[in-house]
Amino acid sequence: MTQRNVVFPPGRQALYERYRYSPAVRSNGFLFVSGQVGSTEDGSPLEDLDAQVRLAFTNLNAILAAAGASFDDVVDVTVFIVDPESHFERIWENVVPQFWGSAPFPNVTCIGVTWLAGFRFEIKVIAKLPEGHGE
Repeated sequence: MTQRNVVFPPGRQALYERYRYSPAVRSNGFLFVSGQVGSTEDGSPLEDLDAQVRLAFTNLNAILAAAGASFDDVVDVTVFIVDPESHFERIWENVVPQFWGSAPFPNVTCIGVTWLAGFRFEIKVIAKLPEGHGE
């Protein structure tokens, strides 16, 4: 196997090293981003759900920017929500439009889960890297 081409956003490398995973990996012109949550630099969750979602997108955008991409380059989104029946509409109406951009939108899969290690929202994406920013 070839060595992974890992992308680290500024300020969070210690967190990824502590939990032994890469925030994102470039491969064949794509960027595969690990699930991002609303965690502070020490890894702790924000209490407020809207603040968690905003910070998850902020963390995601920092990774995309470190790879030379933006949310406009995202082609695939997977969202995990604890208790989506209670929270999905609130998240999708109040917070997501601030980060999502305009149509055409990426494809989305939303999965309801019972546990996210103290978090209530997680987002992972695959982005097509702009020319010159691929592997």
